[in-house]
Amino acid sequence: MGIFDRIRGEFIDIIEWTDDSRDTIVWRFPRYENEIKMGAKLTVRESQAAVFVNEGQVADSFTPGMYTLKTQNMPILSTLKGWKYGFDSPFKAEVYFVSTRQFTELKWGTQNPVIVRDREFGMVRLRAFGAFAMRVVDPPALLRELAGTDPQFRTEEVAEYLRQLIVGRLGTALATAGVPMLDLATQQGTIGDALAAALTRELAPVGLAIPTFVIENISLPPEVEAAIDRRSQMGIVGNLDQYTQFQTAQAIEAAARNQGGAGEGLGIGLGMALGQRAAGATGGAGPAGGQPPAAPQPQGQPPAPPAGPPGPPPLPTAEQWFVGVNGQQLGPFDRAQLAARVAGGEVRPDTLVWKAGMAQWAPAGQVAEVAPLLANVPPPLPPRS
Repeated sequence: MGIFDRIRGEFIDIIEWTDDSRDTIVWRFPRYENEIKMGAKLTVRESQAAVFVNEGQVADSFTPGMYTLKTQNMPILSTLKGWKYGFDSPFKAEVYFVSTRQFTELKWGTQNPVIVRDREFGMVRLRAFGAFAMRVVDPPALLRELAGTDPQFRTEEVAEYLRQLIVGRLGTALATAGVPMLDLATQQGTIGDALAAALTRELAPVGLAIPTFVIENISLPPEVEAAIDRRSQMGIVGNLDQYTQFQTAQAIEAAARNQGGAGEGLGIGLGMALGQRAAGATGGAGPAGGQPPAAPQPQGQPPAPPAGPPGPPPLPTAEQWFVGVNGQQLGPFDRAQLAARVAGGEVRPDTLVWKAGMAQWAPAGQVAEVAPLLANVPPPLPPRS
């Protein structure tokens, strides 16, 4: 190698960066001790920017394109170097390439719940998670505020800072949105757009923007979800009569899971009761007495002979009682079986009982049909000293 080859190797005449990663934000061109040749070619590809730094000061910034480095297109660096009348010799400067594309699939989530105030449920603890996209909009500001002299600045170095910033603004965004808890699922897109705009304004001094912010899920505490489920059930129930039918259906399902034929007995009793109720509803549509109106007799014909005496009414259905003991449902029992359990001390005034037609379970001492059975039941023995 001749002396001219060695001199030529000390100069840099092509400056470019081909990004082979998906998470590099800033990459420093490896100049080392080499000098940049005046007239060198600078290639800045789409979704890139190139920033020249001279002795720790950010100088000229180049957008996508191909440049021949001259003093005319490096005004700030020429001023810092003192090139007042042009300069053609090699020079030293650090070149940082900054990726300006969107970095997607960055995740965020709340490690601790965020407390917000709702008009309907009061103070509610919320947890949320999602994803967002980040973009560099001011490369010199990013170098000054975040990247510094890092030769390869990656997304993982700024992800935690952004996540903390997001969580800190999430509570304010949810509170100022004024969206009820029941409507949060339909307003997640609107809240995400508002958060993206607020975060972009706050990150402007460091050269970053949040073009996309996605809220994938906002989870409610279990007690709030249970309250919403109860409200949905009441919306299905409607009035008290429908609520009674709803409770009866739940009792049938619970009794069917019990052993000992309780489900079959309850199903037969309720089937007979519903059948009589349906018969009464259809029979009561006529005039008083429950009989349909007599058909008019054609003129000129004698009246029809009177009908015979009506038959006896159907036998009354035996009462079917259910008892709640130690958190378990027992039954059904007729009145005699219920009296036997009262005498045996299994059913007391505070024992919960229920039969078809009752809106809900009630203490036996407060039920008019059961209270007389408890009249002769002695109170529990006092504890021994």
